[in-house]
Amino acid sequence: MADEVVLLNFWPSPFGMRVKIALAEKGIKYEHKEENLSNKSPLLLQMNPVYKKIHVLIHNGKPVCESLIQVQYIDEVWNGNAPFLPSDPYARAQAKFWGDFVDKKIYAPGWNVLMTKGDEQAAAKKELIESLKLLEAELGDKTYFGGSNLGYVDVALVSFCICGSMPMRSVATSASKQSVPR
Repeated sequence: MADEVVLLNFWPSPFGMRVKIALAEKGIKYEHKEENLSNKSPLLLQMNPVYKKIHVLIHNGKPVCESLIQVQYIDEVWNGNAPFLPSDPYARAQAKFWGDFVDKKIYAPGWNVLMTKGDEQAAAKKELIESLKLLEAELGDKTYFGGSNLGYVDVALVSFCICGSMPMRSVATSASKQSVPR
């Protein structure tokens, strides 16, 4: 039996983009089902009865929720291609730490840069720039956080660069006197 893979998604979401990137990198064919967030489908409500929200990856009728968990799942199930997570337990834990850092210290302040004004926005920009500097230091001279191949942290981060280019440009423009990471 062939794998049946469905992604319940909302097109502008960077979290859904992560899953799409992971599926593409692994060469997995899937059915994309666009969700209307103001009129959620019965399938979405059935597959994610706890949070009742996107994104849901459905593999052979079984739902997997939350984007970083979905990326880990994809990596474990389709492990024949280059892995996203290292095999060494410590390196794997570090990758998961930095993936979580992206959600908490890149996405959240980036959202606040877009959605706030004045002092609150300035504080969010400052926090985002400091977080990007930490990520840049962690990246060092490597091409990818995963070393020579796209890895878990790269997948977590790149979706915000693709879907969130507007907040990143806003931060870079407003921080002209600061050293903004590459």
